[in-house]
Amino acid sequence: MPERESEERRAADETTDPQTTLSEGTVYKKLQGFYCVDTGGNTVLCTISSTLRKNLEYPVAAPWSLRPRVVAVHQIRTVDPVAIGDKVRFTDSGDDTGMIVEVLPRRNSLVRRAAGRKALQQVIVVNVDHVVVVFAAARPAPNWEALDRYLAAAESTGLPARVVITKMDLVDGDAVAEEVDTYRRAGYPVLLTSAVRGVGIEPFREALRGRASVIAGPSGVGKSSLLNAIQPGLGLRVGEVSKLTNKGMHTTSHLEMFPLDGGGSVVDTPGMREFGLWDVEPQEIEGLFPEMRPYLGRCRFRLDCSHTHEPGCAVKEAVAAGAISERRYLSCLTMRAG
Repeated sequence: MPERESEERRAADETTDPQTTLSEGTVYKKLQGFYCVDTGGNTVLCTISSTLRKNLEYPVAAPWSLRPRVVAVHQIRTVDPVAIGDKVRFTDSGDDTGMIVEVLPRRNSLVRRAAGRKALQQVIVVNVDHVVVVFAAARPAPNWEALDRYLAAAESTGLPARVVITKMDLVDGDAVAEEVDTYRRAGYPVLLTSAVRGVGIEPFREALRGRASVIAGPSGVGKSSLLNAIQPGLGLRVGEVSKLTNKGMHTTSHLEMFPLDGGGSVVDTPGMREFGLWDVEPQEIEGLFPEMRPYLGRCRFRLDCSHTHEPGCAVKEAVAAGAISERRYLSCLTMRAG
């Protein structure tokens, strides 16, 4: 009991005084324990208040009370409460350093379940316009089920997504034609590229122009080469950040938002073998596959249908008729099974 009271007292002490003047900016880079905040031409290196790692519970305050007493402290279920792209308020020390005390409301976020046994949310990036999922046609061979998981993660947070296939110079176009058609019929824009031959570079540049983009995909698919092709040196800068991440640091430790010469910005995420969905129930998985949505609720057993063995399943009938890819259908079932 005394420990809890002590924690509540510390949390109350760290709450910002209402009369303190705060500055605002955007987090564009994360280091170990530090956050680079852009205030519009100037960078402030910030730490964060420990109160952001807790949910503080207050009683209903009297109108005249400026600092109500903290009655309980709950740990948050997020790896890091501050993400790349966050609009934040911070106390400015006046020497280009400060402390983030508030994260402003986010319009969206790309999240995943953090690795490990403990159920924690890992926020990758926030306030972006779309997710660009990059996979290679070869070296490494594409894992289409992993691509489905990336796209489902974007769908779960309402973020538009597009697919970019790199290294098309290594394969015949027919090698990926069936899957490309599958994703296009599902409603995803698909771009075929080759940094070596300059194929698809201009359309890729246009897709990023003027937009806040997050690049996602496994390691080794050629994201750096692709970024170098649209803006010389950009891929090198991104690659340097990725090398730091791949040395065993936590995947949220080294992320950075880079400006694009033609307007907009790009955040490259570290290559991830797993992209676990966060806060999605198994029965909600099929709703993350756009081509399945028109058939949901039309089964004989309505929303109770598992789309595996029940008679009168509209989803299975659509698969049999070719309206839904059998491969994507099986991928959905695998994802639903966990």
